[in-house]
This record gives sequence, structure tokens and C-alpha cells, in this order.
Amino acid sequence: MIVMPAVISGCGAFADKEDTGTVIARRAQVRSSTAVVAADLKEVTRGDMLDILGSTTAEGERWLRVRTNEAEGTEGWIEARNVMPQEMLDRSRQLAKEDEGIPAQASGQLRASTNIRLSPDRGGNDNILMKLESGSRFEIIGWKRVSKPRSSETSESDDAPKAGAAQQSSKKNRATDESKELEDVNELWFKVRLPQSISPAPSGWIYGKQVELTVPSDIIFYRTGREFVAWQRLDADAGEVVQASFGSKDGANDTRPGSWVILEKSSVNETNHLNMADFDRIFVLGYDKEKQEHYTAYRSPDIQGILPLRIEGRSEDKTFMVRVQSEEQLKEIRFRAHRDNRGVLRVTALNELPKGIRKGR
Repeated sequence: MIVMPAVISGCGAFADKEDTGTVIARRAQVRSSTAVVAADLKEVTRGDMLDILGSTTAEGERWLRVRTNEAEGTEGWIEARNVMPQEMLDRSRQLAKEDEGIPAQASGQLRASTNIRLSPDRGGNDNILMKLESGSRFEIIGWKRVSKPRSSETSESDDAPKAGAAQQSSKKNRATDESKELEDVNELWFKVRLPQSISPAPSGWIYGKQVELTVPSDIIFYRTGREFVAWQRLDADAGEVVQASFGSKDGANDTRPGSWVILEKSSVNETNHLNMADFDRIFVLGYDKEKQEHYTAYRSPDIQGILPLRIEGRSEDKTFMVRVQSEEQLKEIRFRAHRDNRGVLRVTALNELPKGIRKGR
């Protein structure tokens, strides 16, 4: 058999022989050939490893010649869109390693089926890891604003070909409303951490317009003119709230009442420039267990803050930290959150907050 060179749009290049890949589809079939009437030889599921022996293109679809890793080592063909090459998976793992010490800042879900990428750039397909299903949930580690791609070929919804698919005519992906493309010169991207049930790749970037923040139902009704962009519990272990969202069927990640640190951002007089602050006010919400009601424990003056938010300590006496713009420099501000002798949550800034409001970081 002649082994053809493998260059796959959106997935980088496969080696000619004995490369490996990971199945990214929920289920897929290893088949006897690339023909429509080919027999199904073996079903593989998300996370299964495959040896990649070669590739070809048939009817506009990229196919891989593979061998499964069980004892019998079934050999056959699988659509390339169902497999992530090892090199791409390794790059995603490195991305996750860079942020392994950063707690989840928020949680989100997809409004529609969307690509997850290795970088915040939808100008091409080479950085696509895979396509995530609509409704997929994830932790948000941070976000970034980048210049919008100038190419008219870019799809507004980031609905580019699935990783591994053969290149198609770009005409199908052109935006239908070019005037809408010109509304903003910059766009928002979220850096996310994914559970293994959704993706073998643990980390990547998602185009912001496809993301809906899943604010916990315990705090969602306390928004007063500003959006909640990050939140963490003061009375739970780090990451507990976001992890709970993965098993929930609705957007209310956590219904259990408690105390929270919330980062807010106003949309009033906001300009969409690259160096905008991540948040402009800190809001701490306390909870009275006896009265079973929330109360405002702290609201900061307007500031220009940058993620991440970190919480340290145990039980009812904790410290949380944020970074704030001060005289063209970032300054870490620490707060102590503790219960007084009446059980009321008190918040004290341990160093001085910058005065005045600055635009940008």
C-alpha cells in the first residue's frame, strides 16, 4: 500500500508512519475502507489512542489509516475529523500546565457548536483543536482582547471546518453581513479549562461571542447595573462551584446559599480597546445562616482591576487578592474576610486602594 503524506487542515501534520492520535468524537467507527459501503470493524470512543499509519482523501473528506491499541490491533480507516494528533494534544497540555496554579475565575457554556483553539485567533484553521458541542460547559481561567481578523473569509461564529476535515471552499464561511463585522475592531476570547468528558485536550481558547457565563443562581439576582465577570465562594474549597456546574443540566451552577467574592464590570461608557481592565469593582456578598438571607459585606470604589482573583485561608477567616492598576503599574491588593463576634462577615483592605479611575491597564 502506498502511504500518502498527511497534511490536515486545522490539525497540523501527521507523520507518514507510526504517529499517534486521540479520538475526540463521542463514538466513531474504524472501517474497512473509505467507501460509503465499507464495513465497520471497530467502534472507538473519546479518549481512545490510535496508531496512525497513513492518510488519504476521498470524496472531499480526509481519512486516516489507523491501528487500535487493544491486543488484536484492528487496522482500518477513520475520518480524520474524529482524531486529534498527539502534537496538538501535547500543546494543549502545555497550555494547561501554564495555568495549573490559577483557580477558575468563572464558568461558562457554549451557545452553539464552536471550535476550541490553541490561540485566540480565528484567522485560520491551523490552531483548531476540535469542535465542541453546543451547551458544553467549562471553567474560565482568564480572557483576552485581540484585534479582529481583517480577512473577509473569517466566519463571525467561528464555525470553521472541524479539526481534521479537508479544506472546503471559503465562500461558505463568508460573513453575510459585512457591516456587522465592522462594529468592533477588537474581540473577546476566553481561556478555558475543560473536563475530560468533553475534550481530551485540557485547555484552549474560545471565541467570546459563543460563550454564555453561567452565573450561580445563588448570586445571579444581585446584579445591579454591572455584569458579574468572576466569582468565587468564601465558604467553600477552591473550584467547588465551577466543578459542580459540569454535572448540572441548567446554567445555575450552585443553588446552595453562601458568601462570595464577586468581580463586577460596568458597560456604561465602555470602549472596546485592547487594554481594557478585566473588572472595575469588587463586591463581597455575605450570608446570614440564621436569617437565611444575603447582605452586602463590602463594595469597593471604582478601580481598574486585572485577573486573576485568588482566595487563601480556611474556614471563616480568609484572604483574597486582586491586581489593580496604580500609576501605570499593577499593584496587588489584599483583603481579609472574617466573621466578627456576632457572625457578621467583615472585609478589610490590608493595603491602600489606588485613587481615581484609569482607562486601560
